[in-house]
Amino acid sequence: MPRLIHVGLVLLALAAGPVGAQEEAEVYGLVVDNTITRFGHDFHRYLSARLQDTSSMDFDLVVRERPSARWGSLVWVEHNRNILYRRFLQPNVAQIEEIATQAADLVLEEINRAKLQSLLQDTFDMERDEL
Repeated sequence: MPRLIHVGLVLLALAAGPVGAQEEAEVYGLVVDNTITRFGHDFHRYLSARLQDTSSMDFDLVVRERPSARWGSLVWVEHNRNILYRRFLQPNVAQIEEIATQAADLVLEEINRAKLQSLLQDTFDMERDEL
C-alpha cells in the first residue's frame, strides 16, 4: 500500500504541470522501491516507515536489491547516486524490522552529515559542482 501512495504522489506532481517560468515544483520524501524479493520489499516498507516517523523527509532515496542464491540478497540505499547503506539480508532473517530501523537511523545520520559538510564547504573561489 505505501508503494501506491508514493507512486500516486509522483503522478499527482506530474499531472499538476509546470508551475511557472521561474518556479519549479519539487517533490521530496520519496523512497523508491527497486527491490525484487519479499524480504527486500519488507526491508523497504520498514525503512520508509521509520524515516517518515523520525524526519521531515526533505530528500529522496532509492532502495535497490540484488538477490543471490548463495549469499542472500544484497540491499543498498542510495541518495543522489551515493550509496549510504549496504547489507546482505538472509532469506530467513527474523529481525528484518530491527535491521531496517537501524538502517534508517544510519541513513539519516549520513544525510545530516552530508548536509553539514556542504554547509561548511569553502566555495569562495569555486562552486560546489566545480569541485
